[in-house]
Amino acid sequence: MKGCLLLQRRFAYIGHYIALELKQKYGIENFCGYVYLRTSLNFLKLQTDIRYSTLLLDEDIHERYKTEKLDPVYLTYLEKEFGIPFLWPYLAIDRVLMSNQLIREYPYNKPPFTHEEMLRILQVHAKVIIKMLEEEKPDFVFGSVVGGIGSMLLWNIAKKFGVKTIIVLPTCIRNSYILSEDPCTFTSIDAKYKNIEATNSPSRIVAKEFLEEFRKSPQPYFEKFTPRHQPVSRSKQFKFLNPLKGYKSFATFFREIIKHLSSKEKYDYSYIGPWNYLRDTLKRKARNLIGTNDLYEPFDPQEDFAFFPLHYEPETSLLLQAPYYTNQAHLIGQIARSLPVQYKLVVKEHPQMVEYRPRSFYKELKKSPNVKIVSPKINSFAIIPFAKLITTIAGTVGWEGILLNKPVITFGHQFYNTLSSVKHCLDIENLPNLVNEAINTPRPNDDELINYLTAIFEDSETFELHRLWTEETDVNKKIEGVRPIAELLAKYLKII
Repeated sequence: MKGCLLLQRRFAYIGHYIALELKQKYGIENFCGYVYLRTSLNFLKLQTDIRYSTLLLDEDIHERYKTEKLDPVYLTYLEKEFGIPFLWPYLAIDRVLMSNQLIREYPYNKPPFTHEEMLRILQVHAKVIIKMLEEEKPDFVFGSVVGGIGSMLLWNIAKKFGVKTIIVLPTCIRNSYILSEDPCTFTSIDAKYKNIEATNSPSRIVAKEFLEEFRKSPQPYFEKFTPRHQPVSRSKQFKFLNPLKGYKSFATFFREIIKHLSSKEKYDYSYIGPWNYLRDTLKRKARNLIGTNDLYEPFDPQEDFAFFPLHYEPETSLLLQAPYYTNQAHLIGQIARSLPVQYKLVVKEHPQMVEYRPRSFYKELKKSPNVKIVSPKINSFAIIPFAKLITTIAGTVGWEGILLNKPVITFGHQFYNTLSSVKHCLDIENLPNLVNEAINTPRPNDDELINYLTAIFEDSETFELHRLWTEETDVNKKIEGVRPIAELLAKYLKII
């Protein structure tokens, strides 16, 4: 058996340790990979535990577009064979190609390439990926994120070639993760939960206990994204003015300058340079001097209101799961005019976006007279219980609303759309009817939700992916930490 690993940036380290566990414990020895970041490629080349037969570096593939001749015939072939139904989704998902974000900081939004250059970039990526899949013939592709032109091409071309595609997704329940063949939903759960019998299996008991405990004391699945841990106040946004903090920031920036001067990565299209970082940070701090506190209104739980939590952007939850609803300001205006006339639409900023979003964005929202922007310091769990309706593109607040027995309307593709109590808006002109149906239909009993939770608990594993990915530095602890997901992957591949 051979696996192809989609190694997104620093996930390369986690992906490699998963591969190592698959080799040592389950006998899978053959791997190839698609890698982002030159530092990740260097790590994989220098290690001696696994011999990868092919390692494609996204940044090297990208460079080929400069000498590539545009081939309309080949693009027509690609569109016919791998289009969705056209090729634009492969470009639109890539935030670097479409807006130069990641390289530059939000709200910067200017594509660094022309239309023809984008087509040549698409062309060279497709050629290299098809060649690798034809030569390597992997049995499965495994990764954590489909979030760029290369990863999306690999994912969909592999599917077309009959290769099993497997992605690890958060269940939004504690630190548990699940494997799926679709990055937008839980494929193993969608059919399974409907056939689960109402028995007192261990997983069903856990599901009931979890739901009961969550309704008594709701907790976010990831604490670090809450207002308590993010710079939602001006005091947190200006911590850099503290002399000690300022000294550490200056020292870090100086080290980055030294590293930049000798780095080979600085020539890569995905490289985040220190000068852009400094420029965008200064602009952000200047915006924060004025702030947005004067645009917030008090939260009144006695009002009739629908709740819309703003999304972090740019991120996969918008670019992949809801590519036609990335303009949140426009969507909020549509929702506001689709509500009962006495309703307010309460909008709250994502805690991670508070210091990035410009005043002009909020002022645009306030042009709708029934839109109320509340302070980002308020926890969502202080709002959800009083809401008549939860509206979200593809956020976890929708899932939390379901768990708290609230009507939910989504605009993007999310795993919980499969539940009959969720309204998925596919036609914006039908939104007022969906709102009417959602707020006036009696709430269902918990049987379907408990069945769904039971299926999740049966098919998921506890796995601290974010900590292992971004915080853990001890290699042995990383290897130990990935064992649950490696075992889950081995079960998924029917090795055990």
